[in-house]
Amino acid sequence: MAEAKIYADLKSDHDRHRELLAKLGETSGDSEDRRTLFEAFRVEVTAHAAAEEESLYAEMLGNPDLRDEARHSVSEHKEIDDFLGELADIDMSSSAWKRKFDDMRHRYEHHIDEEEEEMFPAAAEELSAATEKKLAKTFEANKPKEKEAAIANPQSDERE
Repeated sequence: MAEAKIYADLKSDHDRHRELLAKLGETSGDSEDRRTLFEAFRVEVTAHAAAEEESLYAEMLGNPDLRDEARHSVSEHKEIDDFLGELADIDMSSSAWKRKFDDMRHRYEHHIDEEEEEMFPAAAEELSAATEKKLAKTFEANKPKEKEAAIANPQSDERE
């Protein structure tokens, strides 16, 4: 059976996030590259997490067999959001920024690996094809709106 579109959409975003993290990890100092890549990552991850919570997670929270996994992932989204806020407030040229970034990268990559290897297969077993199709539509409709909101609401105004 082919992978449902909702999981393919989410995995595609994860692949983009991994790519941005790898590029960010190669930057140094308070460079234009680092600033641009960090902002792109922040916007992408923020929009992705919100749209994922409004679609797949909302459905999973309503299913007793999937609820614990959804709650766990929502808490990890909050953790990553906290990391992003902390990173926005640290001088990008400092070693503290790089250490915090490396920690956030490790936590985020663990989170998306866990989703792909455990949560998506568990959801696929429980959710009907019709539900998965509806979730993909919800995700695809909400992500652009969430992206606009993330662009309009930067983490910190102190760096301007």
